[in-house]
Amino acid sequence: MTQIKIDEKEKALVKLTFTVTQEEARPYLEEAAKRLSKQTPISGFRPGMASFEIVKQRFGDMKILEEALESIIRKSFVEAVLANNIETVGSPKIDVEKLAPGNDIIFTAEVTRMPKVLSLTDYTKLSVDAKPAEITQKDIDLAIRDIQRMQTKEIRAQSTAEVGAKDKVVLSMNIKKGGVAIEGGQSPNHAIYLTEDYYIPGLKEKLIGMKEGEQKTFTLPFPKEHVQKMLAGSDVDFDITIKEIYNLEPTTIDDVFATSLGMKDLSDLREMIEKNMKEEKELEEQSRQEKEVLELVSKKSQFEEIPDLLLNEEINRMIEELKRNVESQGVEFETYVSNLKKTLSQLKIDFTPQAITRIKVALALRAVAEKEKIQVEEKEIDAELDRIADHYEDQESKKRIYEPSFREYAEQMLRNRKVITLLKQKMVKI
Repeated sequence: MTQIKIDEKEKALVKLTFTVTQEEARPYLEEAAKRLSKQTPISGFRPGMASFEIVKQRFGDMKILEEALESIIRKSFVEAVLANNIETVGSPKIDVEKLAPGNDIIFTAEVTRMPKVLSLTDYTKLSVDAKPAEITQKDIDLAIRDIQRMQTKEIRAQSTAEVGAKDKVVLSMNIKKGGVAIEGGQSPNHAIYLTEDYYIPGLKEKLIGMKEGEQKTFTLPFPKEHVQKMLAGSDVDFDITIKEIYNLEPTTIDDVFATSLGMKDLSDLREMIEKNMKEEKELEEQSRQEKEVLELVSKKSQFEEIPDLLLNEEINRMIEELKRNVESQGVEFETYVSNLKKTLSQLKIDFTPQAITRIKVALALRAVAEKEKIQVEEKEIDAELDRIADHYEDQESKKRIYEPSFREYAEQMLRNRKVITLLKQKMVKI
């Protein structure tokens, strides 16, 4: 039997030392000899049919040993982690210490152990308040105004025209504080609808009466509640140049307007908007509840130290998610990062706290599933795979959906859904 020595090291590292005798290695050596005789046929023998001794004479002991090594390592490693209940993260680091014909094979495998939940909080004593998904008449009015604006005609004003209170202006804007340009405060083509609220009070009034090509400099205070603390409540200098003026001809909001959108009348349009907005708010509220429930459970629980390997993998996963999202909007990821005025390394550092939270949430989900004995039946996994496969037309993609690795992912996803549902039932106060 293969001898295995296990050494627990710092930062969740585990080093396994394997000693495989020649007797244990023999089946792997014979399989390796067959593969070699198939790959390079030996004169007088059909491919793969030469005896072990003939193959050894043709290729030598060391060649056979090297060919068998991967199979020996893989089988020994998998059996060891399963037998010793070692849950690993990432791939093992393999070092072969002794490989010589007629001798025991000695190799080491260094792996990172999945961190454990030291103390799972009593989530039945935690609570998150539900918030009603309320839609006001003002919300509906704003939605209708958005639709109205999309259908509003914009007619370029004459070059001698002045900015009016119902116009749209395109301007060049440069914002400074104390003579220093504010980051993000430079816009060569900034559009402002004077019929709508603007986040800097008083700015619209400064534009009224100006003409195309006219320049103006003035000072206004930023809102006290502005997200940028260094600007909130501060006096800021604006350098404005009017580039274009458009007269707006909005569609009248009436039954005819509603009919043009496929509705029976304006009342029908308002009901449809209210229904859609309520559904959207309810989905947002469900997402908020899930996020707060999971983060609260992870925050109140105790975990082993998060290994660097696991943390780096999660950060890289988050970077890839961001990259896909940015590129789906037609923006180059490198350009996006550059516009943030950050390097990729700085972005990874920024993601670290969130990555730690995500890892702890995942560990907590597993711990709750074990405690509550939450299982997923095979028929549930089959149904989920069928549902996902229905979204693909080409057979190759459908085939990948039913591969073991994706099946395992689907099982984990379904289990997590059940855990989240249970936690919400126990924790969300309606």
